[in-house]
Amino acid sequence: MSKARRSNDWGFPRWRGYGSAREAQQVRLCDRHGCDRPGECPAPKSPNSPERWYFCQEHAAEYNKGWDYFAGLDEEERASRMKDEQRDASGFRSSAHHQWGGPGDGTRSRDEMRALDVLGLDSDADFDAVRRNWRALAKENHPDVRPGDAEAATRFQAIQTAYEVLRAAEERRSWKPA
Repeated sequence: MSKARRSNDWGFPRWRGYGSAREAQQVRLCDRHGCDRPGECPAPKSPNSPERWYFCQEHAAEYNKGWDYFAGLDEEERASRMKDEQRDASGFRSSAHHQWGGPGDGTRSRDEMRALDVLGLDSDADFDAVRRNWRALAKENHPDVRPGDAEAATRFQAIQTAYEVLRAAEERRSWKPA
């Protein structure tokens, strides 16, 4: 009677590496006819189908180039799904130009931050505070109030430009697509 030997894989730590097993590895080949590379990239066979093709990277790129999500749908269903897709993806619009990924403090662009500094406001100031400060500073530095003062005229122009930048940003934030 021969005694069965225990393998070295029992217990912890494992004595052999995790990829050193003697069993054959299961490799799924690319589903493209004639390709013998591993198929590691799943791709849907048709819209809303759980069935998948498995392609190598080269054939997955070729497949995706010609993929049409809306193929086989009538015009009404296509428009409905496109509207749903755009509605569901609208949350990503907040990372658009001068928002999360842009310069500034994350809520305002660099130009808006400079404009707030010109008006003497903090970065969390609302638009009503911007309007109040703009009016007060514009009245103080207006060329009609201080004729002949070149420094006041320069400050007045900077205040006007700062207000225009902040007003345009406020309009962008409050604009809702139809």
